[in-house]
Parts: sequence; structure tokens; C-alpha cells
Amino acid sequence: MIKVLYAGSPEASAVTLSGLIKLSKENNSCFEIVGVLTNPPSAKKRSGKPTPTPVATIAEENLIPLFTPEHLDSNCRENISKLSADILVCFAYGHIFGPKFLNLFKFGGINLHPSALPEYRGCTPVNAAILNRNKTTAFTIQKVSLKMDEGNILSQKIIELNQTETAGFLLNEAAKSGITMISELLTTIDKNNAIPEGHIQEGNPSYTKIIQKEDAKINWNNSNKEIDAKIRAYFPEPCAWTLENDQKLNILEGKIISTEDALNLGLDLNSENGKVLFFSKPHGIIVKCNNGFYTITKLQRQGKNPMDYKSFMNGARNFIGTIFDK
Repeated sequence: MIKVLYAGSPEASAVTLSGLIKLSKENNSCFEIVGVLTNPPSAKKRSGKPTPTPVATIAEENLIPLFTPEHLDSNCRENISKLSADILVCFAYGHIFGPKFLNLFKFGGINLHPSALPEYRGCTPVNAAILNRNKTTAFTIQKVSLKMDEGNILSQKIIELNQTETAGFLLNEAAKSGITMISELLTTIDKNNAIPEGHIQEGNPSYTKIIQKEDAKINWNNSNKEIDAKIRAYFPEPCAWTLENDQKLNILEGKIISTEDALNLGLDLNSENGKVLFFSKPHGIIVKCNNGFYTITKLQRQGKNPMDYKSFMNGARNFIGTIFDK
């Protein structure tokens, strides 16, 4: 029986943890989750109250020992060593593990990374794949190494992209795939009493960065494909946004409308970029952009609840003709 310390924090990682806990309770399971490592509680924006991570909530619900250190220091290592865990399993924990920490585990660590490594190393790989309008991506299990996402690849699942995926959707798909990929790898490790060597990452690496607020601002001088990719890449968080009369307006969902269809509605291709031109219940809210038009179907004013375009327009006087800040 392999003893697992699971490390992760966000909602997607909690999905993987839940699935692994369920599998671990089956009669023929070869592994057990003996502890969970996650980030400390953080304050919610509105209430200011410290809130545990989604992974912490799953651990507490299943009465699994929980560790929420600020740093992986000697005190943390001492407490975790008492678990006698054989392997570290990580998905979206957000910290680099040092040699002293990794030496706590007989088999070292494995990490689920949602990209075709070495492409998009770092913390925002699904956002990058969508922003760049990649035709494929991958979910990869790699060895945890001392450098960020440089460990050998142990397994990889190629994913076809159809340019409708959001970051939330891809992370959830990675989380569900990770349950099977991780459990199969743990079975192999248990059978051989060793972690596979895997293979060295091939190709030129690329790196992602932490998303800043300004990264998610829509530039209406861009093409409708670029705007659509940005909206999908930053949903459900931090959300793409624009300025409506100096007020922040989140654009949550939308779609590309062809120039032909827009012209058939009587819209002017020479209109100013960022101008709200048209609204109808069958189509949505149509905005001019660099090479044509984009349709907004779900949006959210600052401090308000998200709304579909029909509900939004019911209370939006003089919205047609608005020119968004570019």
C-alpha cells in the first residue's frame, strides 16, 4: 500500500483529490491518502474572512490530516515526516519543493501539469494555450524536480482544442483525467516498487507568467478571434474586462459573429472599434472590433451579479452607442 501526501489548492485540484480519495477506498486500491498539503486560508474580497482552499475543504470532509504552512520549513517537514508518506502527488499547489522536502518521500514526487511540456511551464498553462489559440494541448504527469516543471515525463494525454474551451473547462478536464492518470501510475509504482524513469522533455521550453489585472483588459482594436480567446482564457477568473464610462465591466461569455451576418443586420464595418452597435434577443450585444464584430452574451457590472445579455439590456438605458475604452 502506497502512502500518498497530496498537495494542491484550487477547485480543479480538489476535483482530483476527491476522485483519488474515492478510488483509494475501493477494495483493490494500492494507495491511501495519508495527508493533504495546501495553502493557508485566504481572505475573501467582500467579507474579508479567511476562507480555506477547496482542497482543504475536501480533506476536512474526509478527516484526512491537513497541513497549511506558509513555508515548507523544518517545522513543516518534521510534521509531514510523521506520516511516513511514500510519494508526493501534486496538482496546482503553487510552490517549488526543495531537496529536503522531496527527500521525505521514498518515491519522490509526481505532478499533474495541464500542458504539453516543455510547452507552457509555470502557473498558467491553460490560459496560455487558449490565448495562443493552440489546436492541441496536453495533460502531463511529470516527476517533481528541483526546477520548475523540468522533471521527466511519465505519462501524457494529448487534447484536441476546438477554440470554444474556457480555462475553467480545461482545468476541470485536466482534473478528471488526472484521477485516472495518477491512479494508474500509482498502481505501476506499487507493482514495481519503483517510480518509472520516464523520458526527458524534448523541444524548446516556453514559460507562463502570473496573470495581472491589466492582462485581462480587452483591446477592441484586436481581432474578434483575439478578443474571443482572451474572454475564454480568463473565464471564470480573473475575467476579461473593459471600461464602460470609466466603470469596469466584466465580459464573461461571447462569440464571433461573421462580417456577413453583421452586415445583413445593417451594421457599419467602418464604425469605431469598441462601439456597442446593436442588440437583439436572437443575437446578443454586438460590438465593433478591428476586423469585424463580436457578440457579448454574458456580462457583469462591478459589484453586481453576472447577467445574460437579455437581462442586462432590460436595465441598461442608452447602452447602444457606448464606446468601450480601448
